[in-house]
Amino acid sequence: MIGIIDYGMGNLFSVSKALERLEVPYKFGERPEQIADCDGYILPGVGAFPDAVKALQKHGFVEFIKEKASEGVPLYGICLGMQLLFEESEENQLTKGLGLLPGRIVRFPGIDEGGRSYKVPHMGWNRLDIKQTDHPLLEGIGDDYVYFVHSYYVYTEDKSVLLATADYHVEVPGIVGRGSLYASQFHPEKSSKAGMQLLENFCKKIVPDQGGVQA
Repeated sequence: MIGIIDYGMGNLFSVSKALERLEVPYKFGERPEQIADCDGYILPGVGAFPDAVKALQKHGFVEFIKEKASEGVPLYGICLGMQLLFEESEENQLTKGLGLLPGRIVRFPGIDEGGRSYKVPHMGWNRLDIKQTDHPLLEGIGDDYVYFVHSYYVYTEDKSVLLATADYHVEVPGIVGRGSLYASQFHPEKSSKAGMQLLENFCKKIVPDQGGVQA
């Protein structure tokens, strides 16, 4: 069973519909006790980083996520949900994240190395550059196009967490992972075949004992 963490700032409909298409059982939880027994978790997210941290605290999920991570329970973050896994963000104000992965969330500068301006947010389809081709999360995924919508991205000096990147005037971490934690900056549920393959790999290869259909 996959637990979808519902803290009021996630695109729950599209994620749940994607899991239904994959015939993966899931349930929503607005409080930790509602999904405490799940085999793996999805942390979706849309909106501003500081608001999301406050919402996670309000719903009691900060310590819950940290405890599950320490226990090795698989978790997948999507978009803002990915950013929350890192140490801090400069969005609006410097805000501490969950600190489970090394790095900071920074804004696209909007000016490239040649002094030319470019559009922020980064919005649209970009090609992945796979960094760890033998990782089980990436089975069946190549240099595919996936769908991004974001003004901030992860800056990390620890390249070991990068499973795939994309180029948008800077190197953008597209898929990250360490231990039982995985995440994508793009929306897999909106990224056609490659995105669905990614979700299927997480739910059926990374998370044990998945199968059947949501009741």
